[in-house]
Amino acid sequence: MTERGSAMAGDDDWLQSAFGALPARSRRMIEDRADGKTLRSIGEEHEVSRERVRQMLVKAQKHLCAGADVFVDDWRDRLTTLTGRSAVPQSEVAAALGVRDQVGVGLLVEAVGAEHPLTWAGRLRGWWTRSPGALEVLLRRGMEEAPLRGEDVTVTFAAAGVPDEVPLLDLLGHPDSPLVSGFGGTWLRRRARGRDAAYLFLLASGEPCRAEDLLAPTGIKRKPAVAEALRRDERFVQLRLEGKWALAEWPHLNVTPYPNAVEAFVAVLTELGPLPKDALFVKVGERYPVTLWRLHQCLLDDRVGITEDGQIELVARGAIPIEESEPARPARMAVDPAGNVFGVRLTVDKDVLRGSGVVVSSWLTWQLGMRQAPMVRTFSIAGHPTPIVLKRATSAAQISSLRVLVQEHGMVGGCEFVLFLRTDDSTARIEHACTQHVCPAAIGADGTDGTEVRPPDDSATERAP
Repeated sequence: MTERGSAMAGDDDWLQSAFGALPARSRRMIEDRADGKTLRSIGEEHEVSRERVRQMLVKAQKHLCAGADVFVDDWRDRLTTLTGRSAVPQSEVAAALGVRDQVGVGLLVEAVGAEHPLTWAGRLRGWWTRSPGALEVLLRRGMEEAPLRGEDVTVTFAAAGVPDEVPLLDLLGHPDSPLVSGFGGTWLRRRARGRDAAYLFLLASGEPCRAEDLLAPTGIKRKPAVAEALRRDERFVQLRLEGKWALAEWPHLNVTPYPNAVEAFVAVLTELGPLPKDALFVKVGERYPVTLWRLHQCLLDDRVGITEDGQIELVARGAIPIEESEPARPARMAVDPAGNVFGVRLTVDKDVLRGSGVVVSSWLTWQLGMRQAPMVRTFSIAGHPTPIVLKRATSAAQISSLRVLVQEHGMVGGCEFVLFLRTDDSTARIEHACTQHVCPAAIGADGTDGTEVRPPDDSATERAP
Protein backbone atom coordinates (compact mmCIF):
# COMPACT_ATOMS: atom_id res chain seq x y z
CA MET A 1 0.00 0.00 0.00
CA THR A 2 1.32 3.44 -0.89
CA GLU A 3 1.79 6.28 1.59
CA ARG A 4 -1.12 8.10 -0.18
CA GLY A 5 -3.30 5.04 0.35
CA SER A 6 -2.37 4.80 4.03
CA ALA A 7 -3.22 8.45 4.56
CA MET A 8 -6.63 8.07 2.91
CA ALA A 9 -7.52 4.87 4.74
CA GLY A 10 -6.84 6.03 8.27
CA ASP A 11 -8.67 2.88 9.50
CA ASP A 12 -9.81 -0.34 7.87
CA ASP A 13 -12.48 1.44 5.76
CA TRP A 14 -10.79 3.34 2.96
CA LEU A 15 -14.09 4.63 1.52
CA GLN A 16 -15.12 6.18 4.82
CA SER A 17 -11.80 8.01 4.97
CA ALA A 18 -12.05 9.13 1.33
CA PHE A 19 -15.58 10.37 1.91
CA GLY A 20 -14.55 12.19 5.07
CA ALA A 21 -11.82 14.02 3.13
CA LEU A 22 -14.45 15.70 0.93
CA PRO A 23 -15.64 19.24 1.74
CA ALA A 24 -18.62 19.30 4.11
CA ARG A 25 -20.87 20.87 1.48
CA SER A 26 -20.04 18.13 -1.03
CA ARG A 27 -20.81 15.43 1.55
CA ARG A 28 -24.17 17.07 2.28
CA MET A 29 -25.02 17.22 -1.43
CA ILE A 30 -24.17 13.53 -1.86
CA GLU A 31 -26.46 12.65 1.07
CA ASP A 32 -29.30 14.80 -0.31
CA ARG A 33 -28.92 13.21 -3.72
CA ALA A 34 -29.05 9.73 -2.15
CA ASP A 35 -32.32 10.76 -0.46
CA GLY A 36 -33.82 11.45 -3.89
CA LYS A 37 -33.62 15.23 -3.98
CA THR A 38 -33.24 16.89 -7.38
CA LEU A 39 -30.21 18.89 -8.46
CA ARG A 40 -32.38 22.00 -8.54
CA SER A 41 -33.65 21.61 -4.97
CA ILE A 42 -30.14 20.90 -3.69
CA GLY A 43 -28.86 24.00 -5.48
CA GLU A 44 -31.57 26.16 -3.97
CA GLU A 45 -30.70 24.91 -0.50
CA HIS A 46 -27.01 25.72 -0.99
CA GLU A 47 -27.66 28.87 -3.05
CA VAL A 48 -25.84 27.61 -6.14
CA SER A 49 -27.04 26.67 -9.63
CA ARG A 50 -28.21 23.23 -10.66
CA GLU A 51 -25.16 22.94 -12.92
CA ARG A 52 -22.83 23.83 -10.06
CA VAL A 53 -24.32 21.02 -7.96
CA ARG A 54 -23.74 18.58 -10.82
CA GLN A 55 -20.12 19.69 -11.15
CA MET A 56 -19.47 19.24 -7.43
CA LEU A 57 -20.98 15.76 -7.45
CA VAL A 58 -18.85 14.76 -10.47
CA LYS A 59 -15.73 16.04 -8.72
CA ALA A 60 -16.62 14.11 -5.55
CA GLN A 61 -17.21 10.97 -7.59
CA LYS A 62 -13.80 11.25 -9.23
CA HIS A 63 -12.24 11.61 -5.79
CA LEU A 64 -13.89 8.43 -4.50
CA CYS A 65 -13.07 6.51 -7.69
CA ALA A 66 -9.43 7.47 -7.29
CA GLY A 67 -9.49 5.96 -3.81
CA ALA A 68 -11.09 2.80 -5.14
CA ASP A 69 -8.40 2.54 -7.82
CA VAL A 70 -5.77 2.51 -5.09
CA PHE A 71 -7.39 -0.04 -2.77
CA VAL A 72 -9.46 -2.31 -5.08
CA ASP A 73 -7.78 -2.74 -8.45
CA ASP A 74 -10.68 -4.61 -10.12
CA TRP A 75 -13.57 -2.75 -8.46
CA ARG A 76 -15.11 -1.70 -11.78
CA ASP A 77 -15.20 -5.28 -13.04
CA ARG A 78 -16.68 -6.45 -9.75
CA LEU A 79 -19.47 -3.87 -9.81
CA THR A 80 -20.17 -4.32 -13.51
CA THR A 81 -20.69 -8.04 -13.01
CA LEU A 82 -22.72 -7.56 -9.84
CA THR A 83 -25.12 -4.97 -11.27
CA GLY A 84 -25.85 -7.11 -14.31
CA ARG A 85 -28.65 -8.60 -12.18
CA SER A 86 -32.17 -7.12 -12.01
CA ALA A 87 -31.59 -5.57 -8.58
CA VAL A 88 -28.69 -5.67 -6.11
CA PRO A 89 -28.93 -4.22 -2.58
CA GLN A 90 -26.39 -1.51 -1.84
CA SER A 91 -25.16 -3.53 1.14
CA GLU A 92 -24.01 -6.26 -1.27
CA VAL A 93 -22.24 -3.68 -3.41
CA ALA A 94 -20.44 -2.38 -0.31
CA ALA A 95 -19.39 -5.90 0.62
CA ALA A 96 -17.93 -6.40 -2.85
CA LEU A 97 -15.81 -3.27 -2.28
CA GLY A 98 -14.76 -4.39 1.21
CA VAL A 99 -16.29 -1.31 2.89
CA ARG A 100 -19.20 -0.41 5.13
CA ASP A 101 -22.48 0.56 3.48
CA GLN A 102 -22.70 4.35 3.19
CA VAL A 103 -23.77 7.01 0.66
CA GLY A 104 -20.35 7.07 -1.03
CA VAL A 105 -21.06 3.57 -2.38
CA GLY A 106 -23.72 5.09 -4.61
CA LEU A 107 -21.25 7.31 -6.45
CA LEU A 108 -18.96 4.37 -7.16
CA VAL A 109 -21.73 2.12 -8.51
CA GLU A 110 -23.03 4.98 -10.67
CA ALA A 111 -19.54 5.22 -12.16
CA VAL A 112 -20.08 1.83 -13.84
CA GLY A 113 -23.43 2.89 -15.32
CA ALA A 114 -25.75 1.44 -12.69
CA GLU A 115 -29.05 3.05 -11.65
CA HIS A 116 -31.82 2.50 -9.13
CA PRO A 117 -34.30 -0.09 -10.52
CA LEU A 118 -37.59 1.21 -11.88
CA THR A 119 -40.91 0.07 -10.38
CA TRP A 120 -44.50 1.36 -10.47
CA ALA A 121 -43.68 2.98 -7.11
CA GLY A 122 -40.78 4.94 -8.63
CA ARG A 123 -37.07 4.27 -8.28
CA LEU A 124 -36.19 1.62 -5.71
CA ARG A 125 -33.58 3.42 -3.68
CA GLY A 126 -30.96 1.36 -1.88
CA TRP A 127 -30.84 -1.03 -4.87
CA TRP A 128 -28.77 -0.93 -8.07
CA THR A 129 -28.76 -2.39 -11.57
CA ARG A 130 -27.52 -1.65 -15.09
CA SER A 131 -30.90 -2.79 -16.48
CA PRO A 132 -33.32 -0.42 -14.74
CA GLY A 133 -36.48 -1.93 -16.26
CA ALA A 134 -35.67 -5.56 -15.47
CA LEU A 135 -37.07 -5.65 -11.93
CA GLU A 136 -40.50 -4.39 -12.92
CA VAL A 137 -40.68 -7.06 -15.62
CA LEU A 138 -40.11 -9.71 -12.95
CA LEU A 139 -42.61 -8.10 -10.59
CA ARG A 140 -45.30 -8.10 -13.25
CA ARG A 141 -44.47 -11.69 -14.10
CA GLY A 142 -45.25 -12.57 -10.50
CA MET A 143 -48.49 -10.62 -10.64
CA GLU A 144 -49.70 -12.79 -13.49
CA GLU A 145 -50.34 -15.42 -10.80
CA ALA A 146 -52.73 -13.12 -8.89
CA PRO A 147 -54.93 -13.35 -6.95
CA LEU A 148 -52.59 -14.49 -4.21
CA ARG A 149 -53.05 -15.69 -0.67
CA GLY A 150 -50.74 -14.06 1.83
CA GLU A 151 -48.65 -17.16 2.35
CA ASP A 152 -48.11 -17.52 -1.41
CA VAL A 153 -46.72 -14.03 -2.08
CA THR A 154 -43.07 -14.66 -1.27
CA VAL A 155 -42.92 -18.00 -3.07
CA THR A 156 -44.71 -16.67 -6.17
CA PHE A 157 -42.46 -13.65 -6.66
CA ALA A 158 -39.33 -15.64 -5.88
CA ALA A 159 -40.33 -18.11 -8.60
CA ALA A 160 -40.70 -15.15 -10.97
CA GLY A 161 -37.07 -14.18 -10.27
CA VAL A 162 -37.60 -11.24 -7.90
CA PRO A 163 -34.66 -11.03 -5.43
CA ASP A 164 -35.55 -12.18 -1.92
CA GLU A 165 -34.77 -8.92 -0.10
CA VAL A 166 -36.81 -6.62 -2.37
CA PRO A 167 -39.46 -4.93 -0.14
CA LEU A 168 -42.43 -6.66 -1.79
CA LEU A 169 -45.14 -5.59 0.65
CA ASP A 170 -44.12 -1.94 0.33
CA LEU A 171 -44.27 -2.17 -3.46
CA LEU A 172 -47.56 -4.06 -3.48
CA GLY A 173 -49.14 -1.60 -1.06
CA HIS A 174 -48.18 1.46 -3.13
CA PRO A 175 -51.14 3.47 -4.56
CA ASP A 176 -49.93 2.75 -8.10
CA SER A 177 -49.58 -0.98 -7.58
CA PRO A 178 -51.65 -3.20 -9.92
CA LEU A 179 -52.62 -5.24 -6.84
CA VAL A 180 -54.64 -4.25 -3.78
CA SER A 181 -54.88 -5.95 -0.40
CA GLY A 182 -57.96 -8.04 0.33
CA PHE A 183 -59.40 -10.07 3.17
CA GLY A 184 -57.08 -12.24 5.26
CA GLY A 185 -53.84 -10.86 3.81
CA THR A 186 -54.75 -11.69 0.21
CA TRP A 187 -53.64 -9.67 -2.82
CA LEU A 188 -56.12 -9.01 -5.61
CA ARG A 189 -55.90 -7.45 -9.05
CA ARG A 190 -56.98 -3.84 -8.79
CA ARG A 191 -59.28 -4.07 -11.82
CA ALA A 192 -60.84 -7.39 -10.77
CA ARG A 193 -60.74 -7.18 -6.99
CA GLY A 194 -64.31 -8.37 -6.42
CA ARG A 195 -64.03 -11.44 -8.64
CA ASP A 196 -60.55 -12.26 -7.32
CA ALA A 197 -61.83 -12.03 -3.74
CA ALA A 198 -64.70 -14.37 -4.61
CA TYR A 199 -62.25 -16.82 -6.17
CA LEU A 200 -60.01 -16.95 -3.10
CA PHE A 201 -62.99 -17.15 -0.74
CA LEU A 202 -64.42 -20.14 -2.61
CA LEU A 203 -60.96 -21.70 -2.83
CA ALA A 204 -60.59 -21.41 0.94
CA SER A 205 -64.09 -22.66 1.76
CA GLY A 206 -63.89 -25.60 -0.64
CA GLU A 207 -67.63 -25.67 -1.31
CA PRO A 208 -70.21 -23.71 -3.31
CA CYS A 209 -71.97 -20.76 -1.71
CA ARG A 210 -74.77 -18.31 -2.42
CA ALA A 211 -74.16 -14.89 -3.94
CA GLU A 212 -75.19 -13.17 -0.69
CA ASP A 213 -72.44 -15.07 1.15
CA LEU A 214 -69.89 -13.35 -1.12
CA LEU A 215 -70.97 -9.78 -0.34
CA ALA A 216 -68.66 -9.36 2.66
CA PRO A 217 -65.45 -10.89 1.23
CA THR A 218 -65.82 -9.18 -2.15
CA GLY A 219 -66.91 -5.77 -0.87
CA ILE A 220 -69.70 -5.73 -3.47
CA LYS A 221 -72.84 -4.19 -2.00
CA ARG A 222 -75.63 -5.87 -3.94
CA LYS A 223 -76.38 -9.55 -4.57
CA PRO A 224 -77.30 -9.04 -8.28
CA ALA A 225 -73.96 -7.27 -8.81
CA VAL A 226 -72.10 -10.30 -7.39
CA ALA A 227 -73.96 -12.66 -9.70
CA GLU A 228 -73.35 -10.45 -12.73
CA ALA A 229 -69.61 -10.18 -11.97
CA LEU A 230 -69.18 -13.95 -11.57
CA ARG A 231 -71.24 -14.69 -14.65
CA ARG A 232 -68.71 -12.78 -16.78
CA ASP A 233 -65.73 -14.72 -15.39
CA GLU A 234 -64.94 -18.18 -16.73
CA ARG A 235 -63.44 -19.22 -13.38
CA PHE A 236 -66.95 -19.50 -11.89
CA VAL A 237 -70.00 -21.61 -12.60
CA GLN A 238 -73.50 -21.40 -11.16
CA LEU A 239 -74.98 -24.68 -10.02
CA ARG A 240 -78.59 -25.41 -10.95
CA LEU A 241 -81.14 -25.50 -9.38
CA GLU A 242 -79.83 -24.28 -6.04
CA GLY A 243 -78.20 -21.26 -7.67
CA LYS A 244 -74.97 -21.49 -5.69
CA TRP A 245 -71.63 -20.43 -7.15
CA ALA A 246 -68.63 -22.74 -7.47
CA LEU A 247 -65.21 -22.81 -9.11
CA ALA A 248 -65.06 -24.30 -12.59
CA GLU A 249 -61.78 -25.99 -11.67
CA TRP A 250 -63.37 -28.19 -8.99
CA PRO A 251 -63.34 -31.73 -10.44
CA HIS A 252 -65.85 -33.11 -7.92
CA LEU A 253 -68.72 -30.93 -9.20
CA ASN A 254 -71.15 -32.14 -11.84
CA VAL A 255 -71.03 -28.86 -13.74
CA THR A 256 -73.05 -28.52 -16.92
CA PRO A 257 -71.09 -27.50 -20.04
CA TYR A 258 -74.00 -25.43 -21.35
CA PRO A 259 -74.14 -21.66 -20.81
CA ASN A 260 -77.95 -21.63 -20.49
CA ALA A 261 -81.04 -23.81 -20.70
CA VAL A 262 -81.73 -23.01 -24.36
CA GLU A 263 -78.33 -24.28 -25.47
CA ALA A 264 -78.87 -27.50 -23.51
CA PHE A 265 -82.30 -27.80 -25.16
CA VAL A 266 -80.87 -27.43 -28.65
CA ALA A 267 -77.95 -29.78 -27.90
CA VAL A 268 -80.31 -32.59 -26.83
CA LEU A 269 -82.40 -32.22 -30.00
CA THR A 270 -79.27 -32.09 -32.15
CA GLU A 271 -77.96 -35.36 -30.69
CA LEU A 272 -81.18 -37.36 -30.15
CA GLY A 273 -83.49 -36.03 -32.84
CA PRO A 274 -87.25 -35.39 -32.42
CA LEU A 275 -88.69 -36.23 -29.01
CA PRO A 276 -92.06 -35.95 -27.26
CA LYS A 277 -92.17 -32.83 -25.11
CA ASP A 278 -92.17 -34.68 -21.78
CA ALA A 279 -89.27 -36.92 -22.81
CA LEU A 280 -87.33 -33.91 -24.08
CA PHE A 281 -87.84 -32.11 -20.77
CA VAL A 282 -86.48 -35.11 -18.89
CA LYS A 283 -83.38 -35.35 -21.08
CA VAL A 284 -82.65 -31.62 -20.80
CA GLY A 285 -83.15 -31.72 -17.03
CA GLU A 286 -80.55 -34.48 -16.75
CA ARG A 287 -77.98 -32.23 -18.40
CA TYR A 288 -79.08 -28.83 -17.18
CA PRO A 289 -81.36 -28.92 -14.11
CA VAL A 290 -83.92 -26.15 -14.56
CA THR A 291 -87.56 -25.37 -13.74
CA LEU A 292 -90.50 -26.63 -15.79
CA TRP A 293 -91.51 -23.04 -16.52
CA ARG A 294 -88.09 -22.32 -18.03
CA LEU A 295 -88.29 -25.45 -20.18
CA HIS A 296 -91.60 -24.26 -21.64
CA GLN A 297 -89.95 -20.91 -22.41
CA CYS A 298 -87.23 -22.72 -24.36
CA LEU A 299 -89.87 -23.97 -26.77
CA LEU A 300 -90.17 -20.40 -28.08
CA ASP A 301 -86.58 -20.26 -29.30
CA ASP A 302 -86.47 -19.70 -33.06
CA ARG A 303 -84.38 -22.86 -33.50
CA VAL A 304 -87.02 -25.11 -31.95
CA GLY A 305 -90.25 -26.29 -33.58
CA ILE A 306 -92.88 -29.02 -33.68
CA THR A 307 -93.33 -31.82 -36.21
CA GLU A 308 -96.62 -32.92 -37.79
CA ASP A 309 -96.92 -35.77 -35.30
CA GLY A 310 -96.46 -33.43 -32.33
CA GLN A 311 -92.81 -34.07 -31.46
CA ILE A 312 -90.28 -31.37 -30.68
CA GLU A 313 -87.56 -30.98 -33.29
CA LEU A 314 -85.18 -28.40 -34.75
CA VAL A 315 -86.57 -25.95 -37.28
CA ALA A 316 -83.43 -26.53 -39.36
CA ARG A 317 -84.61 -30.14 -39.83
CA GLY A 318 -88.10 -29.22 -40.99
CA ALA A 319 -90.05 -28.55 -37.78
CA ILE A 320 -92.61 -25.74 -37.69
CA PRO A 321 -91.72 -22.84 -35.31
CA ILE A 322 -93.74 -22.77 -32.10
CA GLU A 323 -95.63 -19.60 -31.15
CA GLU A 324 -96.78 -18.84 -27.62
CA SER A 325 -100.46 -18.33 -26.86
CA GLU A 326 -101.64 -14.81 -26.15
CA PRO A 327 -100.64 -13.67 -22.64
CA ALA A 328 -103.08 -11.72 -20.47
CA ARG A 329 -102.88 -7.96 -20.93
CA PRO A 330 -101.34 -6.30 -17.85
CA ALA A 331 -103.09 -3.29 -16.32
CA ARG A 332 -100.15 -1.01 -17.16
CA MET A 333 -100.35 -1.64 -20.91
CA ALA A 334 -102.94 -0.59 -23.50
CA VAL A 335 -103.43 -0.28 -27.23
CA ASP A 336 -105.60 2.12 -29.24
CA PRO A 337 -108.68 0.73 -31.04
CA ALA A 338 -106.84 0.72 -34.37
CA GLY A 339 -104.09 -1.46 -32.91
CA ASN A 340 -101.42 0.98 -34.03
CA VAL A 341 -100.28 2.77 -30.86
CA PHE A 342 -99.25 0.87 -27.72
CA GLY A 343 -98.81 2.53 -24.35
CA VAL A 344 -96.65 1.17 -21.55
CA ARG A 345 -96.74 2.85 -18.14
CA LEU A 346 -93.39 2.55 -16.34
CA THR A 347 -91.65 3.80 -13.21
CA VAL A 348 -88.16 5.32 -13.19
CA ASP A 349 -86.21 2.79 -11.13
CA LYS A 350 -82.54 1.81 -10.75
CA ASP A 351 -82.58 -0.22 -13.96
CA VAL A 352 -83.80 2.77 -15.95
CA LEU A 353 -81.33 5.20 -14.34
CA ARG A 354 -78.28 2.99 -14.96
CA GLY A 355 -79.31 2.24 -18.54
CA SER A 356 -80.20 -1.42 -18.02
CA GLY A 357 -83.02 -3.09 -19.88
CA VAL A 358 -86.45 -2.96 -18.22
CA VAL A 359 -88.38 -6.24 -18.15
CA VAL A 360 -91.99 -5.96 -19.38
CA SER A 361 -94.83 -8.38 -20.05
CA SER A 362 -94.53 -10.52 -23.18
CA TRP A 363 -98.10 -9.39 -24.03
CA LEU A 364 -96.47 -6.43 -25.75
CA THR A 365 -94.17 -8.53 -27.94
CA TRP A 366 -97.00 -10.98 -28.69
CA GLN A 367 -99.19 -8.15 -29.92
CA LEU A 368 -96.34 -6.88 -32.08
CA GLY A 369 -95.87 -10.29 -33.71
CA MET A 370 -92.64 -11.07 -31.85
CA ARG A 371 -93.82 -14.52 -30.82
CA GLN A 372 -90.51 -16.38 -31.00
CA ALA A 373 -87.10 -15.68 -29.56
CA PRO A 374 -84.76 -14.06 -30.00
CA MET A 375 -86.40 -11.12 -31.82
CA VAL A 376 -85.61 -7.41 -31.74
CA ARG A 377 -87.56 -4.35 -32.91
CA THR A 378 -86.43 -0.74 -32.76
CA PHE A 379 -88.45 2.47 -32.48
CA SER A 380 -86.81 5.74 -33.44
CA ILE A 381 -87.06 8.90 -31.34
CA ALA A 382 -87.24 12.29 -33.02
CA GLY A 383 -83.94 14.12 -32.50
CA HIS A 384 -82.15 11.13 -30.94
CA PRO A 385 -79.53 8.93 -32.60
CA THR A 386 -80.24 5.99 -30.28
CA PRO A 387 -83.61 4.23 -30.71
CA ILE A 388 -85.78 2.46 -28.17
CA VAL A 389 -85.02 -1.27 -28.40
CA LEU A 390 -87.63 -3.94 -27.66
CA LYS A 391 -86.19 -7.45 -27.29
CA ARG A 392 -88.01 -10.75 -27.09
CA ALA A 393 -86.00 -13.40 -25.26
CA THR A 394 -87.15 -16.89 -24.33
CA SER A 395 -87.76 -15.94 -20.71
CA ALA A 396 -88.92 -12.32 -20.89
CA ALA A 397 -89.40 -9.18 -22.97
CA GLN A 398 -87.16 -6.17 -22.36
CA ILE A 399 -87.12 -2.47 -23.26
CA SER A 400 -83.81 -0.57 -23.25
CA SER A 401 -82.32 2.87 -24.04
CA LEU A 402 -84.69 4.80 -21.74
CA ARG A 403 -82.20 6.54 -19.46
CA VAL A 404 -81.36 9.55 -21.65
CA LEU A 405 -85.02 10.19 -22.45
CA VAL A 406 -86.24 10.23 -18.84
CA GLN A 407 -83.35 12.47 -17.82
CA GLU A 408 -84.14 14.92 -20.61
CA HIS A 409 -87.71 15.11 -19.32
CA GLY A 410 -86.43 16.05 -15.86
CA MET A 411 -87.48 12.79 -14.24
CA VAL A 412 -85.82 11.16 -11.24
CA GLY A 413 -86.20 7.87 -9.41
CA GLY A 414 -89.85 7.16 -8.59
CA CYS A 415 -91.30 9.24 -11.43
CA GLU A 416 -94.02 7.70 -13.59
CA PHE A 417 -93.97 7.95 -17.37
CA VAL A 418 -95.71 6.48 -20.39
CA LEU A 419 -93.85 5.07 -23.36
CA PHE A 420 -95.83 5.25 -26.60
CA LEU A 421 -94.86 2.92 -29.46
CA ARG A 422 -96.29 3.42 -32.97
CA THR A 423 -96.25 0.33 -35.16
CA ASP A 424 -96.96 1.97 -38.52
CA ASP A 425 -93.77 4.07 -38.62
CA SER A 426 -91.76 2.42 -35.78
CA THR A 427 -91.45 5.62 -33.75
CA ALA A 428 -91.66 6.21 -30.03
CA ARG A 429 -92.10 9.01 -27.54
CA ILE A 430 -92.49 9.32 -23.78
CA GLU A 431 -94.61 11.55 -21.54
CA HIS A 432 -94.08 12.38 -17.90
CA ALA A 433 -97.13 10.91 -16.13
CA CYS A 434 -96.72 11.95 -12.48
CA THR A 435 -99.47 14.05 -10.94
CA GLN A 436 -98.14 17.51 -10.12
CA HIS A 437 -98.35 17.30 -6.33
CA VAL A 438 -96.70 13.91 -5.86
CA CYS A 439 -93.98 14.03 -8.52
CA PRO A 440 -90.58 13.05 -7.01
CA ALA A 441 -88.82 15.42 -9.43
CA ALA A 442 -90.99 18.35 -8.37
CA ILE A 443 -90.49 17.53 -4.69
CA GLY A 444 -86.71 17.33 -5.19
CA ALA A 445 -86.75 20.68 -6.97
CA ASP A 446 -88.14 22.40 -3.89
CA GLY A 447 -84.85 21.71 -2.09
CA THR A 448 -81.88 23.98 -1.60
CA ASP A 449 -80.48 23.63 -5.11
CA GLY A 450 -83.18 25.90 -6.51
CA THR A 451 -83.73 23.74 -9.61
CA GLU A 452 -87.06 24.38 -11.28
CA VAL A 453 -88.81 21.35 -12.72
CA ARG A 454 -91.57 21.91 -15.25
CA PRO A 455 -94.80 20.34 -13.90
CA PRO A 456 -95.86 17.33 -15.95
CA ASP A 457 -98.90 17.41 -18.16
CA ASP A 458 -101.72 15.76 -16.20
CA SER A 459 -103.37 14.77 -19.44
CA ALA A 460 -100.60 12.22 -20.01
CA THR A 461 -101.85 10.34 -16.96
CA GLU A 462 -105.37 10.29 -18.33
CA ARG A 463 -104.14 8.94 -21.68
CA ALA A 464 -101.79 6.40 -20.14
CA PRO A 465 -102.89 2.80 -19.84
